[in-house]
Amino acid sequence: MSLKDTITDDMKAAMKAGDKDRLKIVRLILAAVKQVEVDQRIEMDDAAVLGVLDKMVKQRRDSIEQFQKGGREDLADIELAEISVLEDYLPEQMSDAEIDALVDAVIAATGAESIRDMGKVMGQIKAQAAGRADMGAIGSKVKARLG
Repeated sequence: MSLKDTITDDMKAAMKAGDKDRLKIVRLILAAVKQVEVDQRIEMDDAAVLGVLDKMVKQRRDSIEQFQKGGREDLADIELAEISVLEDYLPEQMSDAEIDALVDAVIAATGAESIRDMGKVMGQIKAQAAGRADMGAIGSKVKARLG
């Protein structure tokens, strides 16, 4: 069963259970996936759906940061709840040790020596860590090692 099918089944289950909060975010996920499919005229696979989910989590983290700066903890709590639902569909996140090992392995495999090789390194890391790690944090680690 594909990830998209799983999310659709979860929407039906949330409807039957009357879980309005979960239903709202699951519908947002499906709407975002459908929007990309219509815009690009493609049928999304699991990797593409993970990319959409990752983007949605990132948007909510940015919103939380802004809400907290503005003193709106009530809105930040709503975003946190949405992130917890989104993370149900993402694979288990990589630990810092796993990220460090991956960065070292990719740098060694690509023969990267300077910051000019960062794109090559990040391309391979993104393929291996998609949906499992914050690419911004990985980017800063790569930059520190190559810089």
